[in-house]
Amino acid sequence: MTRSAPPEGVGTVVRFDVAGGVAQVTLSRPESRNAINGAVTRALAWIVEEVDANPDILVAVLASGTPGMFCAGADLAEIARGGGADLVDAGKGFGGFVKAERAKPWIAAVDGAAMGGGFELALACEMIVASDRALFGLPEVKRGLLAMAGGAIRLPRRLPRALAIEALLTGEPIPAATALAHGLVNRVVPADALGETALALAGRIARNAPIALRESLRLARASDGAGEEALWQANDAATLRVVTSADAREGPLAFMEKREPRWTGT
Repeated sequence: MTRSAPPEGVGTVVRFDVAGGVAQVTLSRPESRNAINGAVTRALAWIVEEVDANPDILVAVLASGTPGMFCAGADLAEIARGGGADLVDAGKGFGGFVKAERAKPWIAAVDGAAMGGGFELALACEMIVASDRALFGLPEVKRGLLAMAGGAIRLPRRLPRALAIEALLTGEPIPAATALAHGLVNRVVPADALGETALALAGRIARNAPIALRESLRLARASDGAGEEALWQANDAATLRVVTSADAREGPLAFMEKREPRWTGT
C-alpha cells in the first residue's frame, strides 16, 4: 500500500522522529502555546496513519517542544478568522487525533498546562506522564461551551465520577498530584525528567512483541463497557491470533536461549 506524502505541517508545527521502535511526535507552535490550527490537524492526522502503517513503530509519544507548555487547545485566532472547520478532521475529529482509530499505544508527555482541546488530546492517549507542574483543565463551561472533543466523555472514565463532574462543571484545572492520586496519569516527575521518563516507558513497551501488544491493547479497549460474554469471545479470538504467531514461538525460545527475542510481527 502506497503511503501519502506528509503534509506541510509535518516537521514544522509538528515534529516527527522515529528511533528504537518509538515515534516522537512533538507539538511545535510556541508562539501560540501549541494551539491546534489547521496545519497541526493535518499533520497529526497524517502522523496517526503513519504510526499505524509503519512496522518499525510500536508506540508513540506526544509531547511539546517548549518546556512548561503542552497545548492550549483550539487556536481561537484561527477560529476568529473563519478557519474553525480546519481544526477538525472528517474521520479523526479535533486535531486529527481525538476520534482516530489507532492500533498502537500513545503516551502523552505533559509539562505545564493542558487545557481544553489540549487536555482532550492527552485523554485520547492510552497513558499520560506528567511533570510536577502540569495542569489539566476543561474550562469550556466558563466560556459557554462544552468539552466537545471527548473531554466530557473520557474524563468520567478516567477519574472518580464525582471528581470528573466537578472538573467539568467548574472548569477548574486539576493539578498533577491530584491527577496521579486518582489514576488519571501514570507518572509525575520533575519537569527536567519528563522526556526521559516518557521515552523510557515507551522503550519498555517497544521491546515487546508487536502482535501481543496490538491484541492486548485491543482487549483493554474492548473491556470498557462490553459484556462478560462478548469480552470472553474477544479474548479467545485474540488468544488464537497470538498463540499461532511466530512471535509466540520466538518469545519462549529466546528465554530458553538467554537472549533478546527477535520479533518479526508475524
